[in-house]
Amino acid sequence: MKPKFKLKTAVIFLGVIISFNLQAQPVKLHGNLSIQGIQLTDEHGKPVVLNGVSYGWSNWWSEFYNEKSVAWLANDWKCDVIRAAMGIEPDGGYIEKPQWTKEKIETVIKAAIKNNIYVIIDWHSHNIRLPEAKEFFADMATKYGKNPHVIYELYNEPVKDSWTQVKDYSIELIKIIRAIDPDNLILVGSPHWDQDINLAADEPITGYKNIMYTCHFYAGTHGQSLRDKCDYAIKKGIPVFISESAGMEASGNGPINYAEWQKWIDWCASNKISLVTWSVSAKRETCSMMKQGVSPEGNWKETDLQESGIKTRELLRKQAESQK
Repeated sequence: MKPKFKLKTAVIFLGVIISFNLQAQPVKLHGNLSIQGIQLTDEHGKPVVLNGVSYGWSNWWSEFYNEKSVAWLANDWKCDVIRAAMGIEPDGGYIEKPQWTKEKIETVIKAAIKNNIYVIIDWHSHNIRLPEAKEFFADMATKYGKNPHVIYELYNEPVKDSWTQVKDYSIELIKIIRAIDPDNLILVGSPHWDQDINLAADEPITGYKNIMYTCHFYAGTHGQSLRDKCDYAIKKGIPVFISESAGMEASGNGPINYAEWQKWIDWCASNKISLVTWSVSAKRETCSMMKQGVSPEGNWKETDLQESGIKTRELLRKQAESQK
């Protein structure tokens, strides 16, 4: 006897499965990202909001830079994007160990591509090092620029550099990348630990497409005054991307300010701004998401996570559910 399984039911079921798989693989859903006005959009012209996490400094938390952790963050935490924070100057960083460091970063890039999520290649420095950055980004663009998964972050957090210095540095790198990769998204930092995005808004980079400007917040320190700067940038026509954030003080320690963190989350949602949270690491500090001694390869239970990790995972899963 043939089963009574109607064609309409089968089609609906198949549609649900396809939709679930696409939601779990953001790059398949959205494809190439681009900027329309101030809005990040997908290849269909629809607004896109990416939510995800940043790995900790590659030179200090290299054990987490592996394929299994990326897969876990994509499938269990529901990350749309991950950020590979390549430490530059500190001991064990790119300047001291360039080949070893690149191998760690490329492991994450390849895993993100395999899992069809976006990946930010972050030059995680507080100082301008133009010759080294040129060589690195030329290499990354050559190897991975054909993949829509890739996002370039040119300068993590300028500290002492003026906007003129940051702008000139960024233009030099944009030229290098665009000669190889004409369209993948590029993130540009702003002075004073990525706090002075208003300065970039007054004198933005021109002549290049698909450029966004980053702002970093730590809700225990940064509140409405920083959101005001972002609002100013938005009104001036500047596309904003929050490539690093968390709920505690800017030091990475102190209690989580849930009220202010929620204000930031709500602000990002209302402005359709992407949000990346710091960090996948196991240091004894509030902003580290994992407890010490946990496996670096994912499969984390709630008991493996510190408070920030628990809340970030909850947030990401909630955001993924709301976008279905």
